[in-house]
Amino acid sequence: MSRNGSATLNNFYMPAILLARQALSVLSFGALVGWKYLPRWLLKEGFKSIPVSAGAIGMGCIGFPAHPAWEVTSACNLTCIHCHASGGRPSPDEMDTVDAKRFIDDLAKVTEFRMLVYTGGEPTVRPDLMDLLAHSKDAGFRNVIATNATLIDINMAREMTRHGVVGAAVSLDSPTEETHNFVRNSPRAYELAMRGIRAIREAGMLLQINVTAMNYNFDFLGEIIDLADEFGTSIMLMYQLVPVGRGQGIEEASLDLEENERLLRFLQKKQRNAHTIIEPVAGPQYWPHLLESKRITSGWPLRLAETVFHGCSAGRGFVYIKPDGEVWPCPFVPVNCGNVRHKKFLEIWRESEVFQNLRNRETRLKGKCGDCRYSTVCGGCRGRSMAASGGDYLAEDPSCFLPVRRKKLTAP
Repeated sequence: MSRNGSATLNNFYMPAILLARQALSVLSFGALVGWKYLPRWLLKEGFKSIPVSAGAIGMGCIGFPAHPAWEVTSACNLTCIHCHASGGRPSPDEMDTVDAKRFIDDLAKVTEFRMLVYTGGEPTVRPDLMDLLAHSKDAGFRNVIATNATLIDINMAREMTRHGVVGAAVSLDSPTEETHNFVRNSPRAYELAMRGIRAIREAGMLLQINVTAMNYNFDFLGEIIDLADEFGTSIMLMYQLVPVGRGQGIEEASLDLEENERLLRFLQKKQRNAHTIIEPVAGPQYWPHLLESKRITSGWPLRLAETVFHGCSAGRGFVYIKPDGEVWPCPFVPVNCGNVRHKKFLEIWRESEVFQNLRNRETRLKGKCGDCRYSTVCGGCRGRSMAASGGDYLAEDPSCFLPVRRKKLTAP
């Protein structure tokens, strides 16, 4: 029981099938890309990653389903040029401490969840952050912080670990100060992020690096991965710029169809000799691309892939909560499915028409995505689809580069 009397969540190893599915996901992925360092990663990083990926039933966009990410504040000490949340000042209607704790208790009633991501804005600027972390730890969550790391020193990092933070996802947009500081719109962002990364490692948290691929840094992505390996990074999420929020102002920097293909082919090749595991975000075509590169198009290998690879996770396990309590399927799919101040989260999670559409995407997607035999392992990026179509989150993904032979097949 938690200190407020509510039942706590199941632990990350309950039921054991979760651990089996996570292991099967990584092993299948490693086999598809020919990952040289897979055995080493399993021994050195794999066990550390289990609490961070708590609740995962496979690999997919923004890491894996099922988990919630909570934008605890819109406030941020930086004004990054690509920020989907347009972080800067706090929103006037952000949940206060009492409402936030009530929401955490409500969130803990979802049996699929084990882990909670605190994001922003910049979560470390919220004055009651440690109090909220302690509350979610008490409810049974494994806490993860998504941060620019510029405010994290060793004292803060150690305090985070005491309050249940098992992993930190640090944004890094370049191996050089010049480009990173340009993207982050701050002359000291790189220097302070390096300090934060060192503190996170010293405090014993799992280190995840988040990169947003765009035209400003596209030619340096290999160097960023090499730098992440030097840090001892366990997981890397390779985002693509989706033109939402402040990112709408630099839409021309987002990757087009050919660049999306080039990026995913590059990741496949780079993964073979990388120490960290790299997963794309807003590029779910990666999973069918890996299958096609091994000529896996039907039969039990495809059915296995459909079990462990989930492509776009928006609304299908991943959920995003805004500071004012609005519930979205994804930070790149700004569709209000309800507000936790007016309705129980569990009701929104179970009953939202938007979530139901996304969870049944095999029959409800439109255009090429609707006809595609890879609708389960990919499903197209719903954020890109929505941005490109003018608001239809079920539209086809214009960044798909897969060949025309995408019609659904009946597996023997």
